[in-house]
Amino acid sequence: MTIKMVNNIEKGKTYLVTGGSGFLGRCLIKRILEAGGNVKTIARDEGKLIDLKQTYPEVEIITGDIADPFDMKNALKNINAIFHLAAFKHVGIAEDQPRECVKSNLIGSLNLLELTANIDLDYIMMVSTDKTAIVSGVYGASKFLMERLTHQFEENYPHHTYRTVRYGNVLYSTGSVLCKWKNLLEANKEVIITEPEATRFYWTVDQAVDLIFDCLANATNSYPFVPEMKAMKMGDLLTAMAEKYLPEGGTLKVKQIGMQPGENLHEKVLTDGISSEEADKFTIEEIKEMI
Repeated sequence: MTIKMVNNIEKGKTYLVTGGSGFLGRCLIKRILEAGGNVKTIARDEGKLIDLKQTYPEVEIITGDIADPFDMKNALKNINAIFHLAAFKHVGIAEDQPRECVKSNLIGSLNLLELTANIDLDYIMMVSTDKTAIVSGVYGASKFLMERLTHQFEENYPHHTYRTVRYGNVLYSTGSVLCKWKNLLEANKEVIITEPEATRFYWTVDQAVDLIFDCLANATNSYPFVPEMKAMKMGDLLTAMAEKYLPEGGTLKVKQIGMQPGENLHEKVLTDGISSEEADKFTIEEIKEMI
């Protein structure tokens, strides 16, 4: 895969990455540093922040909660732009713990938007999800409201550059089914699948970071900037992973449990766009190369 050049980062400027200790955040931080930018990040998990600091000693780390105004005011000091990645994103847990999801995705995002309203920044990049196109659960609803809040702030504070990027699932992101399946398959243990016919939009973490910079380069407002994406059947994904990770002589053992609360059988990136069922599909061989 060819990774695109970053042309939205200026050498010497400081970029705040919320949730920078996460899967996507680490890749984004690496790209910013390679382009000559400085990075400050805030996240709640001090262990992951320390690990990030060991990998990138030049990054300024702040342990804190984006929903806490005190923590955010500290994070917002002496920065030039923001990449807002921090989120409570596990669909199933969000259904059981809606308060925690709303606190992070909605209150935290509103806190960021309000505190930056009168700060001079190059841009504020909000990262959203395809779960907002067909809202069927707490996570999608929280991100949908984040998008609408961003648009309201764009109208009220036209001197700011607000951008929103929306995409599907990132392969091997934190909490991804791929991580669970890979470990279980390598141990020749039973794996759980909701519905083999369910389809999802998927792409790599490098493609996800590319889209962030594509949005900065090409979007003209805060409305969701979306990519063209291919999809895969979850049954095909499991087949590809089994062919790649089952030990020799192992047997694929599967338990099917059906769709869970907050999940859709098929996804959309745009409400009036094509669904993951209608989109071009990855072949099993293509999936094996990606995973």
